Amino acid sequence: MSDSIKYTRGIIVACVYVLSMLTSKVADAQLVSLQSMYYQNQYIANPAMAGLAQGLNLNLGYQQQWTTMPGSPKSKNFTADYNSGNNVGLGLNVSSDNAGLINRTRVMGTYAYHLPLNGKDDKLNFGLSLGLNDTYIDYTKVNGDQGDVAVQDFNQRSAYVDGDFGISYTGQKFTVQATLPNLKTLFFSNENDNNLEVDRATFFTALSYKIHADNGISNFTIEPKVAFRGVKGFDDILDVGALMTMPDYNINVGGMYHSNKSITVNFGVLLRPMDIMVAYSNNVGPLRVYAANTFEFGVKFKVFRK
Repeated sequence: MSDSIKYTRGIIVACVYVLSMLTSKVADAQLVSLQSMYYQNQYIANPAMAGLAQGLNLNLGYQQQWTTMPGSPKSKNFTADYNSGNNVGLGLNVSSDNAGLINRTRVMGTYAYHLPLNGKDDKLNFGLSLGLNDTYIDYTKVNGDQGDVAVQDFNQRSAYVDGDFGISYTGQKFTVQATLPNLKTLFFSNENDNNLEVDRATFFTALSYKIHADNGISNFTIEPKVAFRGVKGFDDILDVGALMTMPDYNINVGGMYHSNKSITVNFGVLLRPMDIMVAYSNNVGPLRVYAANTFEFGVKFKVFRK
């Protein structure tokens, strides 16, 4: 092998190594989950929360890095969950994630059962979601040979059936929940799953407690929450935060610290029948060198409520 060929191959290997390092950091940026899943729309993280209250809930969410760099991660989500007044909740969860060339679309239908316990507000909830998951590379964004065999092989994988299972206890003040997402890769994993993006959720648990207060002038509620979630290929993440709701002023404000070295603050406006939330996540650790901060917007419509 000539020296020129060795030199060229060395450059290619070095470039591939650098790109792989940068790609892993871009994946890190996606570890900031949708903030709305902690309070505004818990159905995103747990199918057991679908149709928890009587009526129809429609939620729209959008999250994007605070940057104009092409290919920066974006997440879009739509959910609808309904309860006619009995123990059954039904839901639809549609999500779309884009990061660089990779796109993932997930469409899930949900059945939830809410078992009343001693008190009127105490329930044991079970939820199961089933649907399709499709991950593919967008040919239009490939800056190079669109006939690359690796790209074709990736896109030859068909959409597959996936599911999530969740359970929760919800009371007037206390809520505890756990979720096993991506059931296909958990119970029916095969060698092709190694090609799936590494930053998918593996489990989610959360614990929260509502504290009501009234100072004689106004009343408010503070709900501290601790969540613990797993992400394939990365360290498990601990989330600690709280939300303060002031119904007399139709607003709420909250914040959360994530153990992957990011902090999120959020502000909400509570209108009838619509709630609006904005959130901003600031990367305070080494991640800030590679990934910009994240902005999120969410809106919730509540209809058919008594």
